[in-house]
Amino acid sequence: MTTTKKNAVRKARKGERIRQVAAVPFRVGADGGLEVLLVTSRETRRFIVPKGWPMKGKSGRKAAAVEAEQEAGVVGNVLKAPAGVYSYWKRLARRFVRVDVTVYLLAVTGELPAWREKKTRQRAWLALHDAAILIDEPELATLVRDLTIPPEDQEPTEP
Repeated sequence: MTTTKKNAVRKARKGERIRQVAAVPFRVGADGGLEVLLVTSRETRRFIVPKGWPMKGKSGRKAAAVEAEQEAGVVGNVLKAPAGVYSYWKRLARRFVRVDVTVYLLAVTGELPAWREKKTRQRAWLALHDAAILIDEPELATLVRDLTIPPEDQEPTEP
């Protein structure tokens, strides 16, 4: 267990809310509509967005970019402002804890042929409506379904 996760578990035991960061990788599809990239979780195999614990020395948006690369094998530009926040119940070894997740949008500029968690996850590009249907967390599903990207951010530039 990483130090950050250990700290989060300690906070949860004290009844404190804990937080994570997430990336919603996006692109403009062939039909001109937005698509998002979902990945499967390692344990339950449900579709989720790449997310993880905050990283010491990294901003939330930088940590979200790292999670997207490690979990989904994508790189790109993270938009500056968070897209929103959602909460979910995380299953730990002996309990469930409430986690608040700050979500950042990642304009994908490249997909890696190999990445850290390729063997343990599947990824899928989906239209917003389809992605929202597959996501179990209601708040995240709503955020994805209603996603809008400012026009200047729809054509990603190289980092």
